[in-house]
Amino acid sequence: MAFEGLSERLQAVMKKLRGKGKVTEADVKEAMREVRLALLEADVNFKVVKSFVDRVKERAIGQEVLKSLTPGQQVIKVVNEELTQLMGGEQSKLAQAGRPPTKIMMVGLQGAGKTTTSGKLARYLMKQNRRTLLVAGDVYRPAAIRQLEVLGKDLNAPVFSLGDKESPVRIAREGVEKAKQDGFDYVIIDTAGRLHIDEAMMDELKQIRDTVEPDEILLVVDAMTGQDAVNVAESFNRELGLTGVVLTKLDGDTRGGAALSVKAVTNCPIKFVGLGEKTDALEPFYPDRMASRILGMGDVLSLIEKAQEAVDAEKAKELERKMRTQTLTFDDFLDQIQQVRKMGPLEDMLSMLPGAGQIKGLKNLQVDEKQLGRVEAIIRSMTPEEKMHPEIINASRRKRIAQGSGTTVQDVNRLLKQFEDMKKMMKQFSAMAKGGKKKKRGFRFPFMS
Repeated sequence: MAFEGLSERLQAVMKKLRGKGKVTEADVKEAMREVRLALLEADVNFKVVKSFVDRVKERAIGQEVLKSLTPGQQVIKVVNEELTQLMGGEQSKLAQAGRPPTKIMMVGLQGAGKTTTSGKLARYLMKQNRRTLLVAGDVYRPAAIRQLEVLGKDLNAPVFSLGDKESPVRIAREGVEKAKQDGFDYVIIDTAGRLHIDEAMMDELKQIRDTVEPDEILLVVDAMTGQDAVNVAESFNRELGLTGVVLTKLDGDTRGGAALSVKAVTNCPIKFVGLGEKTDALEPFYPDRMASRILGMGDVLSLIEKAQEAVDAEKAKELERKMRTQTLTFDDFLDQIQQVRKMGPLEDMLSMLPGAGQIKGLKNLQVDEKQLGRVEAIIRSMTPEEKMHPEIINASRRKRIAQGSGTTVQDVNRLLKQFEDMKKMMKQFSAMAKGGKKKKRGFRFPFMS
């Protein structure tokens, strides 16, 4: 999980401050010493760390903090605000040309994920009803053009290509012309990278830039390379004049140094982050939301947006009715599991809940996605009648379902018991809503351990 180590360290520091009724200058200095170490261990640029700590210390030792009624909370507020500023302050949106198409040029080193990110960005734009054309400008890497074409086919996004024998400059120019002629809103130009920065690559990228005059030059960089990612961003920005950065593999970067350093070092905003391999695993970067998550304050807005995107409103309304009338079936349960899975890894969703890291049991909660798959397999092995009326599932049926799903009879028994417990809990909630005073009984999903 992104920022995992840093988040734990900072939350421990903030917890000490939160519990103090009075905060002295010595307390602030001690806390800042811990914060400095946490940031350095997270591979944040040392100059950035020094500047950040100095700013927080200056504000935290000020009269408005030390003499406030809740000084501990005020220091946490200062840290949150400065973390947000460090990562860019506000969300930096994609440019939009006054006259379509908006031209986006994707640059970066080989292996950073430019081609995949180009496809993900196309999907993101198409979900906003923006007609998007992908241009295959990487003529050097074997199968790069084919990779983009396969991505385009999966996304139902057109791909412009002249093969691998033409000049990338000509491909980019004619791709933009094609986008103009066919009335596209956006054109995304995938360019070639190298294993390291060299003069030939930069010269070619400059020619493409000068020819098509892009509205956005986005650097795609691997967050897991830490400070090297920041150095790469600095070099590309100096040569090309970047308008933004896309950090890939942020979900695998437990330290988060690149995300916290790149804006401060290059002054280029992080516009998107890649949080997985799927084509929908690209999200706009919100500095304020990320700062809140790092400090354990949650990210409810992102959680709501994910839910709105994944959950069918009509199905949700129907589910609410079934829960209220206790007519929920295993088909409904299966549908809910599938909709929840669309929202991404369950650990990530839990991390968006305010204070989740402080709640005993949630902090080290392991969500077994394989177990979730087993639950689906068990339900799919049931007959339509069994899904509607689980009470008819006797010993022989349980054995058949276990064999059909590749699980054990104990697994089937456990799921049936948990489903029955859930229905009882719903009945109790319904009674409470009508003024009843029955106690709630806990229900634990079968994929949480």
